[in-house]
Amino acid sequence: MRHIVLLRGINIGPHNRIAMPALRDALGEGGFAGVRTYVQSGNVVLESPKAPATVAEECAGVIAEAFGLDIAVVTRTRDELAAVVRRNPLADVVDEPKRYQVSFLSAEPDARVLAKLTGLVAAEERMEAIGREIYAWHAAGVARSKLWNALAGKGLGITATARNWTTVETLLAMAGEDA
Repeated sequence: MRHIVLLRGINIGPHNRIAMPALRDALGEGGFAGVRTYVQSGNVVLESPKAPATVAEECAGVIAEAFGLDIAVVTRTRDELAAVVRRNPLADVVDEPKRYQVSFLSAEPDARVLAKLTGLVAAEERMEAIGREIYAWHAAGVARSKLWNALAGKGLGITATARNWTTVETLLAMAGEDA
């Protein structure tokens, strides 16, 4: 089964640095097949017959052992990522895919968290929460977005890591290719 493995908070600034070739090697040595990466921000496509939660846990363990880093990991199967792309609830408003973010969550957020996030949506932004994903359109960019700051922070009570729409579509294409 193909899995998309999303690492939270690596290669941003001087901390949590992991070279993608070294990550591919470590995951391959950790028992995963067909390991491929996309850009430097911790996007991995790999194969494993195990459940997504087990893949996330084992990838985090490999990273801890190989690099000495405690990195949060969120996974989706290829079919789950395909469903994320099919849903695309903000397709009618998005005109720049790099300002369209999907936050992948380790679990569904509770109602209080969603209410807080909804209260942070600026006039030029849009947000849709569906299951374990939050789709967010930041028309003016993320630099001054209170919504983005909340989504990128650790105050959600669950692990979250975001990717722009271009990256989401690229990862889905990679997961559909032969390794």
